[in-house]
Amino acid sequence: MSELDYRTAGESHGKALTVLIEGMPAGLQLDLDLINAEMRRRQGGYGRGGRMRIEKDEVQIRSGIRWGETLGSPVALGIENRDWKNWTKKMSPFPEDRDETIAVTKPRPGHADLSGIFKYDHTDIRNILERASARETVARTAVGSFCKQLLDPFGIKVTGFIRSLGGVEAKTDGLTYEEIFERAEKSPVRVADREAEEKMIALIDECKKKGDTLGGVFEVVATGLPPGLGSHAQWDRKLDGRLARALMSIQAIKGVEIGMGFEVARRMGSEVHDEIFFDPQRMVSEGTPRIVPTGFYRGRNNSGGTEGGMSNGAPLIVRAAMKPLSTLMSPLQSVDLRSKQPADATVERSDVCSAPAAAVVGEAVVSFELAVVFLEKFGGDSLREITRNCQGYLTQIKNI
Repeated sequence: MSELDYRTAGESHGKALTVLIEGMPAGLQLDLDLINAEMRRRQGGYGRGGRMRIEKDEVQIRSGIRWGETLGSPVALGIENRDWKNWTKKMSPFPEDRDETIAVTKPRPGHADLSGIFKYDHTDIRNILERASARETVARTAVGSFCKQLLDPFGIKVTGFIRSLGGVEAKTDGLTYEEIFERAEKSPVRVADREAEEKMIALIDECKKKGDTLGGVFEVVATGLPPGLGSHAQWDRKLDGRLARALMSIQAIKGVEIGMGFEVARRMGSEVHDEIFFDPQRMVSEGTPRIVPTGFYRGRNNSGGTEGGMSNGAPLIVRAAMKPLSTLMSPLQSVDLRSKQPADATVERSDVCSAPAAAVVGEAVVSFELAVVFLEKFGGDSLREITRNCQGYLTQIKNI
């Protein structure tokens, strides 16, 4: 068994995005409609720009799957960019199509533009912005759907929704995570609070009129996780560390919290740590053997489902803060790379707010990291072998 990993390739306005997934076990029955549905979820949300009206993201399987089932060999995916037809000359790989007059020379504050040209010795910012674009996240969303389908037979569900947008907080007291997600999926801003939804939409409209952008905070919740995924033994095996890295790798994410997050620094230990209890009645499994009641439980979940770098059996709760997008229709001050004179920053087609879409990407990267630690714990070359290993572990921890 090789470690689960993936790589993506492709530019925002290039011909296609490409994904290579290694370490996916054999025997996983894949629903391609579910993968495409996840990518449609990513394209939605109030405040998205014109690009989403052009694209219709659909995955193309190029290797590693036969008759709907993974083979255990590398899986290659392709996702075409429909907008490519409008960029064939601008993004051409051929030297005869070079046109220096279309170079982008006015870096945007908050984007990879200026640092990227320094690093890679370019004079045309398009060589940076195309790959730095959040268009790349459609590939990661496809990978996340693979991982969701791997985790689903074991009762593990990953859901995401908006907690706040531009300072407007959603109120969800008294709702279960399932209810929050169900309501959020019906909302154009992926929020479970209708009153907050109206305020968020109004705020997005206001930003659009001003040529401005808006960020937000999304939350991802994973339920059904057995305790013991991840490890305390080495720094790079800690589950919470992996999750923080994955979420911070999403374009425009500037902060990550797990559980109570930064609030723990403002509380005393007695207010933070989740007390442990035991009830033998909780050991009785009702419904499905995939859910593993050990009898141990915590009275609250301030830790967000992780302790010591490992899952503890409680719901995993992570949040990520997305900054406002760096392309403003009323551009900020910049400097032209050629003349070194003050200039308005470059304006690329962009969204006003893409935080609702980022929540879907958040689900994807969390699902991937959970799949990695799941396979590390129950590793095998086929889904059947992994299932046997998992069932043995679940029996073991019931007897502690």
